[in-house]
Amino acid sequence: MTKIRPFKAVRPPRSKAYLVASRPYYTYKKKILAAKLQSNKFTFLHVINPEFHKEDKTLPNSNERFQKVRQKYDEFLDSGYFFKDKVDSFYIYRQQIDDFDYVGIVAGASVQEYLDGKIKIHEHTITHREETFKRYLDICNFNAEPVLLTYPDHEGINTLLDRYLATRSEYEFTTTDDKTHNLWLVNQGNDIDLLKRYFEEIPHVYIADGHHRSASSVLYSKDNEENKHESIDFFLAYFIAESKLKIYDYNRVVTSLNELSEEEFLNQLGTSFNITKQENITKPTKNHQFTMLLGNDSYQLQPKAGLIEIDHPVKSLDTQILSDLILEPILGILDAKTDNRVLFVDGIKGIKGIKSIMKKQGGKVAFSLFPVSIEELKKVADNNLIMPPKSTWIEPKLRSGMTIYEYND
Repeated sequence: MTKIRPFKAVRPPRSKAYLVASRPYYTYKKKILAAKLQSNKFTFLHVINPEFHKEDKTLPNSNERFQKVRQKYDEFLDSGYFFKDKVDSFYIYRQQIDDFDYVGIVAGASVQEYLDGKIKIHEHTITHREETFKRYLDICNFNAEPVLLTYPDHEGINTLLDRYLATRSEYEFTTTDDKTHNLWLVNQGNDIDLLKRYFEEIPHVYIADGHHRSASSVLYSKDNEENKHESIDFFLAYFIAESKLKIYDYNRVVTSLNELSEEEFLNQLGTSFNITKQENITKPTKNHQFTMLLGNDSYQLQPKAGLIEIDHPVKSLDTQILSDLILEPILGILDAKTDNRVLFVDGIKGIKGIKSIMKKQGGKVAFSLFPVSIEELKKVADNNLIMPPKSTWIEPKLRSGMTIYEYND
């Protein structure tokens, strides 16, 4: 059983939605962020960057900074850049990229189901990051970035979504990255009840992206148990069917060969891999196949027989195999997430992106991996295990400021 909650979203008027909605601020380069703040007074970036053009700077992640975020949020409400819906609703959000439609439902996800393990995780969280976002919630009292939750396709949910997608959306706009965004409101009682009932038929859901946000929301709820308002028992989430999201590869560029020459490195690789030189660089086409860029050449690597624990949910993952057979024993990289010799490149950028990072950052060797499947992700979560860091790059990446979840609404 999966419990979802409709809520009264704080959101921009139809005429300003394309101006307000933004990517998370940390995804913008510094100059681009400054340009957007300078040229667009409506962008949600002003809320999460409240000190633009101000001299009285506060420390990042400080209580004082969060208080200014709340003040700017209130200014947006007072100025009419935001308003609050009058009735509880679910929100259907579609993001179109090229020929693929990401379609899901913005709703409240249950804190209790997270605690009960019905919302399944595959990633460890860092305590200080949990505490930081929990303090943000304590002070700001709203959440603007949904956790991405995925569930097995459900015929009834798909049929209901299709019915709404055939109607005019509340929002429709295209951003400069060639993504088209649509939002529909589900605020009729029959459809709200229907969605609730359909989700009750789904035994559990999986966190695809947003482990820290969900963990922090749970902390916030537990610390405010004396506040009996239902809103604190839920957190902002985007529920998307497994067929409606995409998992891309997450590749590695390494800036050191651990004092080995390229020839020595290849010789050591040969103890664990069958190595084939490529005339033209191609990405891996199946699990347990790696494309390696070394110097001016590229190679295809295939682990030798008997080296992979095929049935183990984590040890059979290509990110773990790369660590176990190359990064740790040959390159001396014990923790790829914290070792500054390792750079990560999302699969959307392709081989071209990997080569660009190698050139700019002085990469000595790079590895292109085959994407993790949703079945592999679920197998890890179902066995209460944790994926290696940076194993997946999952789309869609949602815009902030379109459907804000206020506590005590």
